[in-house]
Amino acid sequence: MAKDGTNRGGARVGAGAKKKPLTDKIAEGNPGGRKLTVMEFKDTADLKGLEMPEPNKMLEAIQKDGKALVAGEIYRNTWQWLNERGCAALVEPQLLERYAMSVARWIQCEEAVTEYGFLAKHPTTGNAIQSPYVAMGQNYMNQTNRLWMEIFQIVKENCTGEYNGASPQDDVMERLLMARRGK
Repeated sequence: MAKDGTNRGGARVGAGAKKKPLTDKIAEGNPGGRKLTVMEFKDTADLKGLEMPEPNKMLEAIQKDGKALVAGEIYRNTWQWLNERGCAALVEPQLLERYAMSVARWIQCEEAVTEYGFLAKHPTTGNAIQSPYVAMGQNYMNQTNRLWMEIFQIVKENCTGEYNGASPQDDVMERLLMARRGK
């Protein structure tokens, strides 16, 4: 218990035993002995893809500055990436929406920092202080990374194909760099 009498225990994100990726279990001959579910597709020409659940309208709402929120595009890109790896059905649409919204808000904060700078004026003293967009951007960045790790863990645990390489998280960085250049 903490000094103030409150309980600070509980599960921590990322704590506990780590699950091995499915590809590692297959490569090692399934040392745990549990039955693995492996989907093998012989004739890929007859396969039908999943239909992407439509993103919530809120993800593309017009913002106060007149620009459309880019969360819908991020949602679609991430879903497409998951679908290419056969994991789209395993990730809840709500998780994808939270990830897309968090990325879009992070980008908005970075654009605001680019436009207004790192410093702001204190409302009562008039002294220079850190821009609130900097702190908000850091919070959204942390949230985005936590949500991405949750999504990527699902992919890692269930994907028999290659899950390395370019990912939607890479696209986020490219979008941030373009925002910094004013595009």
